[in-house]
Order: sequence, then structure tokens, then C-alpha cells
Amino acid sequence: MPDAPAFAVVEGFAPLPPSLERPVLAIGNFDGVHRGHLAVIGAARLMAQQLGRPAAALTFEPHPRSFFKPDTVLFRLTPGPQKLAQLAHAGLDGAIVLPFDATLAAIPAEAFVTEVLVKRFAVAGAVVGFDFHFGQGRAGSPAFLQEAGLWHGFPVDVVEPMRDEGDPISSSAIRNALAAGQVGHAAHMLGRPWSVSGAVIHGDKRGRDLGFPTANIALPAGTTLAFGIYAVRARVGGEVIDGVASYGRRPTFDNGAALLEVHLFDFSGDLYGREMEVAFHNYLRPELKFDSIEALVRQMDKDAATAKTVLAKPERYSE
Repeated sequence: MPDAPAFAVVEGFAPLPPSLERPVLAIGNFDGVHRGHLAVIGAARLMAQQLGRPAAALTFEPHPRSFFKPDTVLFRLTPGPQKLAQLAHAGLDGAIVLPFDATLAAIPAEAFVTEVLVKRFAVAGAVVGFDFHFGQGRAGSPAFLQEAGLWHGFPVDVVEPMRDEGDPISSSAIRNALAAGQVGHAAHMLGRPWSVSGAVIHGDKRGRDLGFPTANIALPAGTTLAFGIYAVRARVGGEVIDGVASYGRRPTFDNGAALLEVHLFDFSGDLYGREMEVAFHNYLRPELKFDSIEALVRQMDKDAATAKTVLAKPERYSE
């Protein structure tokens, strides 16, 4: 059998490839690609299957909030490349990434439907979340899109909110959970552990001197993950390695810039400059200042043992 078409990414208003012609579009920002987003994507895939058309995401970069509030750095759960990777993993045929700029912000809702969805992308159907708004002044609502779809001849589904412990799942709720160190709660809303990716950079080599060599990553500006110690899993290339990580400012030493320092269990090798993804599975304790190096090392031994114990347990994130 022939291989399935690769996940196609269309930047801006470039022509759609044949694999995405007349698509069913899941429309949204999709920061985090959490379980609520996955419900929208699932509905789009189902509609696409029923219509015999491809399913794609229509999303925006930068995040609209960053455009409207440029002086406030947004904590992005999934920066652009990670978001695309998660959209591909969700089973879509591709993604259209529109630049969110002054031109797009000023387009009236009706014009967005007629000029963008109908004329430019020849949409076969659309799916949005219950809280999706679009167009100048956010005038376009899900109900507006459904009525416009009837007028232009394409179906529109609106997906109701997914809930976790009674509360609606949202990107904001996940950011709040991570800021409180509640990575387990964030994972349940995401459907997977939250992760970050970055190039491994040089540190001060202090961890190696203490018997805990670390691979270090500077997290993006705006990251509000709680400072503390975490049980993590890292992916380097095709290898997945358990570890324990510290995110914070190292109060025992220098109170410097926030840094993610990951100690990988049973690993030796040079990771400098390589891309590493780190998934946060458990919050172990807050960042602390120790009175002596010896006390710090004793605690690091305990943290490593605890991380190994919790990572050995099975985990479920979608219940």
C-alpha cells in the first residue's frame, strides 16, 4: 500500500497542496493542544471522513494575545514548532498557519468567512470550540460561523467544553496549574505530561562537581513554571531517559537567571548543542536554600531516589 501523505504545513496564504484541497478546518489558537483542543480536532477528523476530505488545523502565529498585548510576554505552552508537532500527532493531514498581524486583526468577521475560508481555502467544513471568536473586535462567534456556513454551503460543528474535575479545560487553566507546580493536574488537562524543548547549553559545571552532572536548558521568556524539583523524562533523538530536574535560580549558590537543569539517570555522553525535550511528570519539592553543600547533596540523593520511584509507577492522563 502507498504511504500516507506527510503532514503538510502551509504558511500564510500560500496555495494549498493537493493533500489539503477543500479541507475541513479545525480553527483555533491551539496553544497546548490540550484535551479540549483534541475534541475539536477529533470532530474535524470525523467530519472530514464523512465528507471524504482532508482535515487540517487553521491556526495563528504569533498568538493573538501577544499581538494585542506586545508588552506582556505570554507563557506559551507549545511554541510554534511544538504546536505543529502535536497537531501532527493528533492525526490531522496538515496545518495552515496564518500570520496574526494588524491586517488579520482588522478583517471583519464576515470577510474572514468569505475571503479567507471560502475564497482562499475553499473550506469543505469547519469545527470550532464553544469559546472561539474571530474577526475585528472578536465579533465572529461560533453561532455567527454556523449561520455563515449555512449561507455559504459548508457545515460547522461547535464543540462543547471538556472538563477536568468539573472545571473547563483551557490553556489558561493549564498555565495556572504549572505556575502552582501542579504538573499532574496539567497533564490530566493536556492528556500528556507538559514538556519543553531546547538546545542543551553550557552551565557552570557545578552539578558535575557535586556528582550530579546536568544538561541545561534556558526556558523561553514568560515561562511561569513553579521553581522546584521535578521527576522528568527526557527525549534526545530517539532515546527516552528518566531523570530529576531543578528549575529555578539556585539560591544556595547565586540566585541567577532561571535555568532548567536536568540530571539524567544512567547516562553518559556529550549533549551540548543537541535538542532535548523534557517532560514533567511529578513535582517533588520547592526550591530551597541549603546551609551547606553537604546538606544539598544529601537532599539531591533523596530527590533522585524519589524521582526513580514515582517514574516507575504507571500513569494515566486522559480519565
